[in-house]
Amino acid sequence: MRITKVYTRTGDEGKTSLGSGERVSKASPRVCAYGEVDELNSILGLARAKIADAELLQLLERIQNELFVLGADLAVPSPDATQSEPDRQRRISPTEIENLEKTMDRYNETLPPLQEFILPAGNEAGAILHVARAVARRAERDVVRLAQTEKLNPHVLVYLNRLSDLLFVLARVANRQGGCSEVFAKFR
Repeated sequence: MRITKVYTRTGDEGKTSLGSGERVSKASPRVCAYGEVDELNSILGLARAKIADAELLQLLERIQNELFVLGADLAVPSPDATQSEPDRQRRISPTEIENLEKTMDRYNETLPPLQEFILPAGNEAGAILHVARAVARRAERDVVRLAQTEKLNPHVLVYLNRLSDLLFVLARVANRQGGCSEVFAKFR
């Protein structure tokens, strides 16, 4: 696909096209859900600009690509949302979820166990990854709302749930790599 123009003027009245060609309001639950995923992807790009670790950079790039797949999964309604249409639409699958879980387990083993809640803070990379975690949770809530009225690929919701957990772990990793101590929440 070659994009020759950024503007089309077709959205000037508050409507946009889904991947299926259907025109919907830009405030529709589906558009809001994949908009949150787009915001999350952009925040991960910002995090990558603050990270030096090659392995972590590669992981975040992989996740960004998976978020493009996930956004397209949300933007292209399917009669059977759990099935990919051959040669037409790649969808989030259990494979991506398993990869997130394995990655999370591997990184989590390098961290001290948590005994208390920590504040989302630290160095720039860690703080940005904490913001990404919160946006992933918001995207998950939007997808839950959408799933209450429309048929979706169920793996999308699981993926976002695991991703927010992984982003929490990666924020801790980035802070540890940057020499930042975790600050524990005080409930008094």
